[in-house]
Amino acid sequence: MLDEDNPEDCIRRETEEETGYKITEVRKIYEAYMSPGSVTEMLHFYVAEYTSDMKVHNGGGVEHEQENIEVLEMPFQQAINLLYNGDIKDAKTIMLLQYAALHNIVSG
Repeated sequence: MLDEDNPEDCIRRETEEETGYKITEVRKIYEAYMSPGSVTEMLHFYVAEYTSDMKVHNGGGVEHEQENIEVLEMPFQQAINLLYNGDIKDAKTIMLLQYAALHNIVSG
């Protein structure tokens, strides 16, 4: 949820809270409804580069929001394999992995 923030500020804050990385430059790639006609929430999708020196804490979410997020970092091809095997079921993750693959924006 945007919590009355603009989407760019929100993605920076949420990325730091959930992953532990303090990103600065973000690029909006698109907006989408997950289920038009039944859900009115507009999702904003962003990509951003990060490096190990941007890590400021372990991530995992904010305790007072009762978040308990497991941060997984893996090679891109492994994530694609999980997608094709049906192990990744979250639509947002699927869309972002496909975007990264189609636009060849993955390094390493």
